[in-house]
Amino acid sequence: MSNPVFLIDAAIELVAGNTVRLDGDEGRHAAVVRRITVGEVVDLCDGQGSRATGTVASVGKDWLEVHLDEVTLEQRPALTVTAVQALAKGDRAELAVEMLTEVGVDVVIPWRAEHSVVKWDNAEKALDKWRRTVREATKQARRAYVPEVEELHSTNQILEAIAQADLAVILHESATSALAQVSVPEVGNVLIVIGPEGGISARELEVFSAAGAQILRMGASVMRTSTAGAVAAGVILSHTSRWK
Repeated sequence: MSNPVFLIDAAIELVAGNTVRLDGDEGRHAAVVRRITVGEVVDLCDGQGSRATGTVASVGKDWLEVHLDEVTLEQRPALTVTAVQALAKGDRAELAVEMLTEVGVDVVIPWRAEHSVVKWDNAEKALDKWRRTVREATKQARRAYVPEVEELHSTNQILEAIAQADLAVILHESATSALAQVSVPEVGNVLIVIGPEGGISARELEVFSAAGAQILRMGASVMRTSTAGAVAAGVILSHTSRWK
């Protein structure tokens, strides 16, 4: 079984042989919620690739002290997977972001699509919720890198992202070509666009296709916006060395 992961401030220097205190929200979660005890082995990650494996030396009311046994730096993958997630009502967007993180997406872009019911009156608050969701999912997935959640994008900004991607795919049930058959590059950036509950509009499909995106389907089933992106990311990643 893999070690539990806790995120620490990137400013903290991780050096094998040193002892690091885990406090604040993460320390409280470790000591109170997870009930980590002396002698347990945990991983401390800075969210930027550094992973320190250590043994818990002492436990306080809301903190841990961890003796670092080994420190490694994981290289960023040569292929970056970016998910453009349309805004969705209720908790479906947060569920989508959580699953995308666990599968292995590197960047998440919130998108205000034509058929998005949610408009994000307070974008800063909504973004903070997505970013907190990503941090928690990063720990669940035992990832050393915390995916980036970019600012809210308009359709025009998504067009720019499509133009810059090495492969851009739009998930849509009307497509005749299958995502499973797409050729995935080993390096560069793959962009996956996931529509809202009401689907991607005909105008959006037209301009996305004109910008160079491939309109693809995943199969006979029509998936919710909360699950489609994670499944698509899994299909994409299965074509790469990241999953081999």
